[in-house]
Parts: sequence; C-alpha cells; structure tokens
Amino acid sequence: MKEKTSRLLTFLYTTSVGNRLLRILVSPVVSKAAGCVMNSRLSLLAVSGFIKSQNIDVSEFEKTSFSSYNDFFTRKLKPDARLLAQGDDILISPCDAKLTIFPITNDSRFLIKQGQYTVQSLLRDEKLAKQFEGGILWQLRLSVDDYHRYIYPVSGRRSHERTINGVFHTVQPIALEHCPVYKENTRKYCIIKTKEFGTILMMEVGAMMVGRITNHEAEPGYVTRGEEKGYFEFGGSTIILLTQKGAVLPRKNILYRSARGEETRIRQGEKIGKVNNNQR
Repeated sequence: MKEKTSRLLTFLYTTSVGNRLLRILVSPVVSKAAGCVMNSRLSLLAVSGFIKSQNIDVSEFEKTSFSSYNDFFTRKLKPDARLLAQGDDILISPCDAKLTIFPITNDSRFLIKQGQYTVQSLLRDEKLAKQFEGGILWQLRLSVDDYHRYIYPVSGRRSHERTINGVFHTVQPIALEHCPVYKENTRKYCIIKTKEFGTILMMEVGAMMVGRITNHEAEPGYVTRGEEKGYFEFGGSTIILLTQKGAVLPRKNILYRSARGEETRIRQGEKIGKVNNNQR
C-alpha cells in the first residue's frame, strides 16, 4: 500500500498531467465532497479492510462501533492506551507521529525535505517569528493509520487561536520536495506561555483530503499538559511545535536521527525533550 501511495504522489507532483490533476484534487470543492463521503454510512465499508491492512490494534479503541469512516478515523482510545511521561520538566509528544527536528537559524530559515521555509512565512507574523530565532522546530507528521487526536504537550496559559486559510496539500515527503507545503496548507496555531519552557507555539496543519482541523477551544485560557486539544478528520496531517533558543534539550536519539534526515516514531505522551536547566 505504501509503494502504491508513493507512486501516486510521484505522478501527481512530478508530471504535467499529475500537476493538473492535483490542482483539482486540492480544491476546496473536492475536499468538501470527500468530507461528505467520509461522513456517510456507506464509508463504513472501508473500515474493516483498513484496520486489517494497517495492522491497527483495536483493543485500544474506546468503542468498536462507528457511524462513518470519519467517526472511526477520529476515534478515542481507552484512557490507559497512551501514558504521559512523568515530570513537569519533560516535554511530551502531543500525538502519535513521525518526528523530525530542525534548528531555527538566525535568519529564521529551516530546511524540510529539500524545501526552505521561514518561520515568518509559517506564522505570517514577523514579530512573533523573532521570538523563536535560535530555537527548534519540531515537525510531527501523522499518517492515515495514526491516532488523530492530539493533546497539549505542556501546561500554561494559551493565547487566542489564529487560523490561516490555504489550499490543502498532502504532507507526505514527496510533496515536501516539490512545493512549499506549509505556505499553502490551512493551519491553526496558538502560543502557550509556560513556567518551565518559556513560550511554545503549537500549530496544526491540514492536508489534502482532510475536511478540517477541529480544536475544542479557540479562546485564551489555562491549559493542562495531557489535556486534549483537538483532532484531525480524514487524511494525513502535521503538528508543528516551535520552542525558544536554549529552552528545551531534545532526546539524544531524536537529535541523532534528525541530523541524518531520518524520522523517529513517537507515541502521544512520550518524552521528546526536557527543560534545559543550563539556561536557567
């Protein structure tokens, strides 16, 4: 299945015919239509085959009966299916994903799969982008077989949510090589001011065939580490964390693998870094 997906993406992004087809696929009308199909009872026909092909552990499910494919896709897990790493000085993963980290250089540019992006273009906010100069960008890429609910990785006071509308694109690696994905994707983000980690930015990025990003709260308020923030509907998606200079020490194996251009498989609640006490 992964090979077929890779061939399809290569066709869409590297051929003239594929490019024309891609423009249709990423249009809001098509995305909305796909969402309607995935919310229909007819879409349930695809659930059992998907569970089997992706080897998904159904024993983790809070419920096993669903009203649509999207109902299955946004399923909740049992409370003990994901455990939080202990300690307020520990930065945890907000989701199940494949993680890569990138240093944010002095000129606020970073590299994602051969494509250069600025923090400013991500946020559309020059003043805010400057707060993360010298820090780290944490890219958590969710595949369709991942658990698509996400939590707050820290406790603190969050800002109002900002939404940047865009055109949906896939977040598979092949797409990152051929277009500035995060400039074109719909995304939402908020700022979390913490006692332990300083200021952290958390962003959700929608992908092609995702109906929407659903967050439970958009207004300012205090949030708790491990509290559910929201979920993605059908499709692959991405969460971005931005941490400030010297605030967090990433796990050594994540540092090592990211330096080699490799992703690290991470589960929600797992430790991905800790407070840098040397900066205190």
